[in-house]
Amino acid sequence: MDLMMGKEDYAIKASNLTKSFGSVVAVEGVSFAVNRGEIFGFLGPNGAGKTTTVRMLTGILTPDKGDVIIDGIKLRKNPVRAKMRMGVIPEIGNVYVDLTAEENLSLTGRYYGLSRELIEKKTRELLTSIGLFERRNDLVRTFSKGMKQRISFACAIIHDPHILFLDEPTEGLDVQSRRLIVDTIYRMNKQGCTVFLTTHNIEEANKLCARVCIINKGKVVAIDRPEKLKNTFDKTQSIEVSFDQKIDEESLLHGPILKAEVFGDKWRIYTTDPDKAVKYIVTLAQEKGMKILSLTTCGPSLEEAFIRLTGGGG
Repeated sequence: MDLMMGKEDYAIKASNLTKSFGSVVAVEGVSFAVNRGEIFGFLGPNGAGKTTTVRMLTGILTPDKGDVIIDGIKLRKNPVRAKMRMGVIPEIGNVYVDLTAEENLSLTGRYYGLSRELIEKKTRELLTSIGLFERRNDLVRTFSKGMKQRISFACAIIHDPHILFLDEPTEGLDVQSRRLIVDTIYRMNKQGCTVFLTTHNIEEANKLCARVCIINKGKVVAIDRPEKLKNTFDKTQSIEVSFDQKIDEESLLHGPILKAEVFGDKWRIYTTDPDKAVKYIVTLAQEKGMKILSLTTCGPSLEEAFIRLTGGGG
């Protein structure tokens, strides 16, 4: 388990973080390091300690034990300086609903000490990029959940933070809002911003993150690249294929194919050698005069690794 990288130049470093609430230990001995410029996923089931950990990383909670270093700054010793390097989007948005979209960004910009000229420039740019420039003078209380989250996101990045903390940023959002937020995450990361993403959406973590950390019952159980975690537990891969004609299971169960089952209008085929399995399927289709309508290879899933690591499956 890759708990610490071999260098000391990190965007975020958590060392032995521990936090209790009364007799309940929410987080116990959590340690990890996030490299500069990476998108780092933080996953775990409900009650695993994710939110408590993020609150310690962002200075909202003080750990009972342990330390946090943000962009080379010790959070306990220099909390204001460390927080100036961060952008934070909590699970519940933190926008002021009785202000307009423009006023929310302007107020946040002033909090970070930006000049009036820069605030005006960034506000115009951000509202345009999130598709809300035409609504800039409307009260945020008139916005949908997705629009409010977009404003919250814009407020978090108006000062071009070195590190962006996102707690379930796309949870329950409409497709357009989710796409805009994900595109902005990619854009900021390409510009050098480190992204710390807490999410329940395992597929989202699989697509976005260079590495993921899985926490369960207040402790880190794994840190690694998604592909490596997926392959830790299951070398079997699957192939989904659709034919223009019916075919029986017996015809498919040959050579490298271990199992075949109907999956909607497709067959899901399991194999340890996808190359040989695909070649067999193509040959079989030719021999039987069938047309392949679609064919997709699917590796082991991060969801399966997550379930195994958190004790939710066999």
